[in-house]
Amino acid sequence: MKEKIAIQGIKGSFHHQVALEYFQENVSVDECLSFEALTDSLVNNQSQQAVMAIENSIAGSIIPNYALIDKNELHIIGEYYLEIIQNLMVLDGQSLEDIQEVHSHPMALLQCMEFLKKYPQIKLVEDKDTAETARRIHEKQIKGIAAIGSKVAANLYDLKIIAPEIQTVNNNMTRFFIISKTKNEWSKEEINKASIKFELDDTPGSLATVLNVMTNCKLNLTKIQSMPIIETPFQYSFFVDVVFEKYKHYEKATKIVEIMTNHFKVLGEYKNRK
Repeated sequence: MKEKIAIQGIKGSFHHQVALEYFQENVSVDECLSFEALTDSLVNNQSQQAVMAIENSIAGSIIPNYALIDKNELHIIGEYYLEIIQNLMVLDGQSLEDIQEVHSHPMALLQCMEFLKKYPQIKLVEDKDTAETARRIHEKQIKGIAAIGSKVAANLYDLKIIAPEIQTVNNNMTRFFIISKTKNEWSKEEINKASIKFELDDTPGSLATVLNVMTNCKLNLTKIQSMPIIETPFQYSFFVDVVFEKYKHYEKATKIVEIMTNHFKVLGEYKNRK
């Protein structure tokens, strides 16, 4: 029996594309309308693993998702980087001249604005999801309206791509976490990346001291994200990603950092996929 993978959005979304590429099989997916629903799917055992976007090279971090992983005691067991390639798609038999409106998620419209400006006669309509728009066009056989989305969506909903790769910025990468209720099965020899969380007292230089420990233990800090602690104003949690060549260096660092910080927690240990 195939494991069910929770995704944010529906089949044809970029989350779905990651699930297909990461697990390299015809996966069974649980389509979730929000990231909260995605974590609920894991917590309630509706799915065994999940794909969750965590940051974009242009838009930055999706900060609330760190809190969802932490709050629900979930584990990061992997990561995947996907280049976001946007395509303009319609029902077969139409051309650009036939298009009156383009419907898509606001972010997708923004990512393709330089292309869309060339066609001022086309009305831009914000929608809740790129893949959902493609599905609706297919199911209702809507002419005169185009969707923006992935090749996966075009293939899945039998739409024709009339303008490929219309995104303004190339190399627009989104990083996704693979998360689960249980810890990963990587061996220590395979693990070369980790995500940790800790809190610090409001003491001058405390963060710098922690970062120095990581450097001295031969860890490469690739990400640091602060998040306010709601119960204690002007204090922060820190979510940190580190990569390393040897697990023993990471292990040494975590033992020291755990003593120096409050509420230290390992969110995941996994293999760097970059």
